Formats: sequence, C-alpha cells, structure tokens
Amino acid sequence: MSTVRSSQVSTARRRAVIDALRRGAVPESGLDLLATGLDRFESALDAELDAVASGASVFKAVRGEYGSGKTFFSRWLGERAKRRNFAVSEIQISETETPLHKLETVYRRLTERLTTASFPPSALRPVVDAWFYALEEDALGAGATEADLPAEVEKLLTARLAEVSRHAPSFAAALRGYRSALVAGDEATASAVLSWLGGQPHVAAAARRAAGVRGDLDHFGAFGFLQGLLTVLRDTGHPALFVVLDEVETLQRVRSDARDKALNALRQLIDEVHSGRFPGLYLVITGTPAFYDGRQGVQRLPPLAQRLATDFSTDPRFDNPRAVQIRLAGFTMDSLVDLGVTIRDLYAVGAAERIKTLADDAYIADLAQAVGGALGGKAGVAPRLFLKKLIGEVLDRIDQFEDFDPRRHYRLTVSNAELTDVERNLATSADDIDLDL
Repeated sequence: MSTVRSSQVSTARRRAVIDALRRGAVPESGLDLLATGLDRFESALDAELDAVASGASVFKAVRGEYGSGKTFFSRWLGERAKRRNFAVSEIQISETETPLHKLETVYRRLTERLTTASFPPSALRPVVDAWFYALEEDALGAGATEADLPAEVEKLLTARLAEVSRHAPSFAAALRGYRSALVAGDEATASAVLSWLGGQPHVAAAARRAAGVRGDLDHFGAFGFLQGLLTVLRDTGHPALFVVLDEVETLQRVRSDARDKALNALRQLIDEVHSGRFPGLYLVITGTPAFYDGRQGVQRLPPLAQRLATDFSTDPRFDNPRAVQIRLAGFTMDSLVDLGVTIRDLYAVGAAERIKTLADDAYIADLAQAVGGALGGKAGVAPRLFLKKLIGEVLDRIDQFEDFDPRRHYRLTVSNAELTDVERNLATSADDIDLDL
C-alpha cells in the first residue's frame, strides 16, 4: 500500500494517474501513489541513487514475468531519481526501432526520451542551452568582461570536455558549432547540429561542415557521446542520468547473429559502467526470467551470464536488493485487492461518497477474483486489465450515474480485442465472462 495519503494528493496528479490506468497504461508519474510491496527495495536503491549522485555508476537488472510490474518498477525508481534532480530516459528495446546491438540508435532514443523535472522529452536542447548559460555565468563570475566572454566560454568548454574530447572530439566540436550558429543567428544550422549531437542520422552536410564534424554517429562513438552528455548534465545541476532499457527480452526473438551482437553489446555496456567510465549513470535493464535463464538469452553468452549471476534459490523474502539482479514477485490476489482499494480511495477524493459504499472492499475483491479468473487464475498478470475495468467500467459509472449499482447493473466482459498477447494466451475463453456476485 502506498504511504502517501490520498487526500494529500493534488487534483492534477490524481487525474494523470487515473487517466493512464483507465487506458490500461502505466502512468508516467505519480507512481508513489500506487507502490505496493516495493518498500523492501527502497533503502538499498536509495543508497545506490545517492552514490550515483556523488559520482558513482550502477548497473541493475530487473527480472519478472509478464505483468509483474517491471515497467511500473522502473518508472517508480525513475521518479525517485528525479526527486534527486537526475535526468531520466526510458528506452523500449525492439528489433526494428531500437536494436540493442546498435548503440548509436540506443543513444539516439536516449536523447529523444531525455526528461528532467523541469522539461519533458526531449530535454536535450534546454539542457545544452542551460550548459552554455552556466559557462557564461562561471566566466563572468571569474571576472570576464562582455568583450572577452566568448573566448572565456571557449576556454571553459575545452576544460570541461577535456576527458570527453580524448574519446569523442566530435562531441565538443558539435557543441562549439551549435553555439557559433546561435551567435550568428542561424537557427536552422543550430537545430541541425543539435540533432547530430543527439545522434540523429542524415543531418544536412552543410550543417555538419559548419560544425566541423563528419558522417553519422557510430556504435563506438556512442560511448563517448554518453560521456559528454553526462558532463553537460552535471554542469547544469543534474548530478546523474537514470536510464532504463525496457523489454530487453525481445532479443530472444531476433536473428541469432543480431542476438549475439546485442548480448555482447550489453556485456560491453555493463563492463564500461563498472569500469567507472560513466560517473553519474544509473543503468537499468528489464527482462523476463526466460531471458536471464534461457538458452536464447543471457546464457547464450557465458561472460554476460557470469556478470548477471544472482542466487534466487532462497525464499524471495531474503532476496538481496543490493545484488546486480533483482526479481519482482508479481501480484498475488491479496496485493491486487490492496491496489484496487488504493485506487478506489484515490478516485473517491472529492467525488461522491457512494463510490466507497457501492465499490466497497468486498466488491473490489470479487472483481479482482473475476478478472484473475478470466486470465486463467493468473493474478500476477491481471493488474492492467483489473484497474482498467475498475476505473472505466465501475468507478466512472458510479460517479456519473446516481442509480448505477455495480452488483446489479454490471457484468464483467473480457474480449480478445482488449487483451495483450500474454493476457490472451491466459484467457480461459474469448467469450464474455460473467462476474457472478
């Protein structure tokens, strides 16, 4: 159960959470309102976030079956990072859009999805602009005059990016080119150069020539650009970057050669994080147990399997949240009911009193049992559909229609069209399913 009192939540946060759940989606924010059973991770993960904010780097692998809340968990942890003023980026790994073996594409998606507490995606331009502003302020604070400000800013840029320039000189060159275009009033070139800095391909040759850079970002250059981005973030008051690579288990479905390259890229990325190359980076991957344990996943590359090896043979109560790999137990029927009650109470703030009367705890338990039954008794994969039904088909109707009584007027139906592939495979029937109350 959430430790946040429903009555203390702003109307905007409450609406954003409920609207997302009504659509069957994981909310982008406000996840502290829904956190159930995550308190056992809080202490260890908060300590890791604090260490990363101080210049350390952390890699974390999250495992859980479909429906166990991996996306929820990573966004919940991302919110905790944002409270520490981290920048955050969530990337969906896929064979066609974001193949893991092409790290230049992963970096591009990272910048496209980059967000901060102040700016939505993509926050790359506001962050870069804030960086140059910070350089100007530092130069003026050191006694620079308006006349020599450009030269002093250039000196600071060179000094701050000295380490990055050894590995990715084009990153610093692109920043200089961006600033030069802005000073000259050439917005088109400035935007194009910034796109190139964000890893976008096919940037106009004229813009690249103006910035003194060549070609497109490649797999190996992505590491240097990530270092550069971390430096820029630190100088703009963001001590660290929290990155999620979600749904890494999709690697199991790609061609064997691409899969092997992706697994090796993941191994390389883990090694770079552990080597200290990326101070201020907290990197999370999510995947199913089959990905970590099966022959088509991590076990296919023994060096990667060794790096991720974690003992899960003991009682889950004694899992070590400091380990490189942590597991999510998924929902039980009891925790599903607890979540439903939490959502009901959140919805009921400022709404009609009959919501709590007609959708009482007993009714919510019955609805949870019925949805779980519709999915083959698998409570662990039921949360999305359960909350979608609870909000959109029960609470919304109680709120809008004074004579609506869910026990008399509502019959749970589950159709193939509204199910995900995993839910569809578990459904006992494609026919309508009665909620027998």
